Amino acid sequence: MNDIIKELSLIGIVPVIKIDDAKDAVPLAKALIEGGLPCAEVTFRTAAAKEAISIIAKEYPEMIVGAGTVLTKAQVDDAIEAGAKFIVSPGFNPEIVKYCQEKGCPIVPGINNPTGIEQALSLGLDVVKFFPAEQSGGIKMIKAMAAPYGGVKFMPTGGVNPGNVNDYLSFNKILCCGGSWMVDAKMIAAGDFDGIAKLVREAVDAMLGFKFRHIGINSADENAAQDNVNALNSIFSFPTDKRSASTFVSPEFEVMNGMGRGKCGHIAISTNSVDRAVYHLSRRGVKFDMDSATFDKDGSMKFIYLADEINGFAYHLVK
Repeated sequence: MNDIIKELSLIGIVPVIKIDDAKDAVPLAKALIEGGLPCAEVTFRTAAAKEAISIIAKEYPEMIVGAGTVLTKAQVDDAIEAGAKFIVSPGFNPEIVKYCQEKGCPIVPGINNPTGIEQALSLGLDVVKFFPAEQSGGIKMIKAMAAPYGGVKFMPTGGVNPGNVNDYLSFNKILCCGGSWMVDAKMIAAGDFDGIAKLVREAVDAMLGFKFRHIGINSADENAAQDNVNALNSIFSFPTDKRSASTFVSPEFEVMNGMGRGKCGHIAISTNSVDRAVYHLSRRGVKFDMDSATFDKDGSMKFIYLADEINGFAYHLVK
């Protein structure tokens, strides 16, 4: 998988932008970066697209800016000349795919059926856009199609919103989602870039889907831990699940067999993707204890501790 595509996977949401006036490119890119989504798919639906991509690429070289709704070789040339780092098309045109490959520019073509997937595979692609996502059956359709195509990842676009983005991103075959709800054309035209930055931040928070998982209670030793378990169980009649280093008294209380992390214990927070959460929280200045990380067999992170305690508690993320 191309490095640009890998980073889009960590970012999680690709804002799909229609820019009517190139003067809006800089403040819009700034709003996206400040909100937490340092990427954009600028659609070739307006005459300002090429200039907007060029401005963003020059002013914010750290941003992953791509071109969307690319239908012709001429548009591919314009996009690459402007500095686009990836190209997205609404459908699967083998001629355009091959042309992008010849130019060395990653392309994510649109499909919504198994035939499209097999066409993509025949040209060596392992990432496809699923478009229009909701109208084509949404996450249920993707799951049904993904079963026989184990190595394929999807970028659903079309109808993705704060209410369903987690439904998509919780499935491990989803690379990222394309969405436009946080970059409304009316807000761009009105110059409400602070409002856009706020919506972007909310989109990131919705995507990460942080939820309280459990609280860890430290004990002096294993005997003390058993006393704590018995006390909780006798009062609340919670079910117990004994493990090697602790006992869960209901899913919300983990009684440690000794003095675990944190002066007062630890708190576990679940998220759809630990890798994606580490990426975004690191951008916000949060530090992690990388030595504490554990991984699934596919190499994705499933657990990690924050480096610092908060109010005497250690915190860890868990998938």
